[in-house]
Order: sequence, then C-alpha cells, then structure tokens
Amino acid sequence: MPSNAAVAERQPAATVSFSVHARAEPGVMPRVLELFAKRGLVPLRWNSAAAAPGLSLAIDIEVGGLDRDAADYVARCMRQIAGVDLVLTA
Repeated sequence: MPSNAAVAERQPAATVSFSVHARAEPGVMPRVLELFAKRGLVPLRWNSAAAAPGLSLAIDIEVGGLDRDAADYVARCMRQIAGVDLVLTA
C-alpha cells in the first residue's frame, strides 16, 4: 500500500485562484501575466475590470498546475509589482 506522501505526489496540483487589486495602469496586467508565462502556464480563466482609468483595477485569475508553495511564491511576487495593492489566493 503506498504511503500518504506517495499518493500526494501523484495527485495533480489543484486550481489556484488569485484576486489582485491594483491601480488601473497599463503595465500591471502584463507584469501579472508574465509570472505565469515564465512558468509555462496559461491561466484557465482571466477576468479584469477597471473602475476608471488610473483608479482601480480588479483581476481574477484561475491557474492549474501550481502546488501550494509555488502559488504562495507567485502571490508574493505579485505583491512586489508596482501598482499592486492587494493579492488574495484561494
């Protein structure tokens, strides 16, 4: 019978949801997307909406293929992007 660790290693990584709140500036979205692209990942879902130019931008992203450590790292990287105010993960 395989150990719990062996079973966990064979299970695919869960889908991770990111909710990003930032200033509505042109460079924010490509910088966020770059964090997935350089890992060879394409978001399963991407929804963004700007309240008004230069005010607020909300981005909701779902990505598969990330384990919890990688998702936490990507979220920390997003928080370092100029203009990003808040990043939540689920």
